[in-house]
Amino acid sequence: MDKAALLKKVRSIEIKTKGISQNIFSGEYHSAFKGRGMSFSEVREYTFGDDVRNIEWNVTARMSHPYIKVFEEERELTVMLIIDVSQSSYFGTQIQMKNALITEIAAVLSFSAINNNDKVGVILFSDRIEKFIPPKKGKSHILRIISDLLEVNPAGKATNISLALEYFNNVVKKRSIAFVFSDFIDKDYEKPLRIAARKHDLIGVHIHDKREEELPDVGILRMFDAEKNEVMWVDTSNKNTRVQYKKNFIENVSQFKTTFSKSGADTISINSEKPYINELHKFFRKRIMMR
Repeated sequence: MDKAALLKKVRSIEIKTKGISQNIFSGEYHSAFKGRGMSFSEVREYTFGDDVRNIEWNVTARMSHPYIKVFEEERELTVMLIIDVSQSSYFGTQIQMKNALITEIAAVLSFSAINNNDKVGVILFSDRIEKFIPPKKGKSHILRIISDLLEVNPAGKATNISLALEYFNNVVKKRSIAFVFSDFIDKDYEKPLRIAARKHDLIGVHIHDKREEELPDVGILRMFDAEKNEVMWVDTSNKNTRVQYKKNFIENVSQFKTTFSKSGADTISINSEKPYINELHKFFRKRIMMR
């Protein structure tokens, strides 16, 4: 993609996703995520029912009647986007490819974050760490993230979620809200996931295409596994083949949800054929109700 085309694409994504984040998700994002803790705000006179543990003794002694310390939630957060850019993300038979959908959702979350004065950082991974963008604030930083997602040319083909989570655990020391984007066609990432979920507010975002869920009955179909660089021929007219294909998909989604749930992490599942706004709405409302 040449520079002019890249800038045009970045601008197009900015206009679409910035509007969504401002008009739809701004309040929900703010309400859904808690701050890191409580910080001192001011002192005021003690009233009946206040927690005596918050009495400010120095001020109380000077004023000869009790005063208490007032705290407020620290709102500034760090949002980390951990994004699978392996070859399986470059797949799509509906409106757009999965990697394009991930870019849009990442942009919506990023603009929602900076609208609340939060930092955003990114880890791009395949079977290796492709890129790390340290957390920062500001519109120019978000536009850089969108540009990097559009331009990324991964060196690796396969998916290694365990490696990505281990890297995340090592480089991001402060508590963050971390969204992990992938189709999660991978195994053995339970241990680093548990470690990450204990320290961070972790959300797995499962992205899938309709044709990954079920095969159409179109006879002999040539299929290419980009991660393994293998070509296979599949008889889609065989009912057992179609049933097994769908079963494999359901088992993979179930494994993803169970693994995250056992680790104390949340999940979102997004079909590239349907509006992602609905699923994000559902997720934010659920988080708000849990607060």
